[in-house]
Amino acid sequence: MTTSLWTVFGSEVTGTAILILLGVGVVANVLLAKSGALGGGYIVIIFGWGLAVFAGVFAAATSGAHLNPAVTIGLLVSGAAEYAPGVEVTLASTLVYFAAELLGAFIGAVLAWLAFRKHYETETDPGTILGTFSTGPAIKSYVDNIITEALGTFVLVYIVLRFGDTPTEIGPLAVALLVVGIGASLGGPTGYAINPARDLGPRIAHFLLPIKNKGASNWSYAWVPIVGPIIGAVLAGLFSHVSI
Repeated sequence: MTTSLWTVFGSEVTGTAILILLGVGVVANVLLAKSGALGGGYIVIIFGWGLAVFAGVFAAATSGAHLNPAVTIGLLVSGAAEYAPGVEVTLASTLVYFAAELLGAFIGAVLAWLAFRKHYETETDPGTILGTFSTGPAIKSYVDNIITEALGTFVLVYIVLRFGDTPTEIGPLAVALLVVGIGASLGGPTGYAINPARDLGPRIAHFLLPIKNKGASNWSYAWVPIVGPIIGAVLAGLFSHVSI
């Protein structure tokens, strides 16, 4: 049975939007002024992102729940015949996944802004506002930041590929706990984007939304959470065939 690319597109947009709504939401909840969860800390954030993945994978089960161009790239490089049951690996399907993931990430960030709109209005620190939308380095060093993002993405994509051809085959909870683990172990240096759409979509939303005191969107760093995850995904796809 063939799954239409329109169905794939809608599934990935929905799942990625839910992922980013809850992911950006937990960061906003912990960081924004006057939020009831202000000061909740890093552990709350990484578990919030893990549960965001859990929800997003369920929502996008029809399309294999990639939710992340790095996962799509990893599957492509690994030589998978299908991206999901009934979805062949072709140029058209690859571009559909990329477009849907980016659009879903943008929509999710806008929805998170709507949920916290009054809190964004009272926040005066531009860095805090940007930090709810996109990632940034604790110590800016492009080479080191790319290495960190590549390693985190490699772990994500490699484990997904080792357990099955799509995230749904290892279960939403397993993927969620994997993301929590990556955040706990490797998240501090760069904020662990490990997903080009996760960073770029919300960064575009930050740039476009009418947020008081938001400042610049830090486009000079924006390429790092794109290039790093792509490198990690390609390596994971290649390494998935190595017998251990």
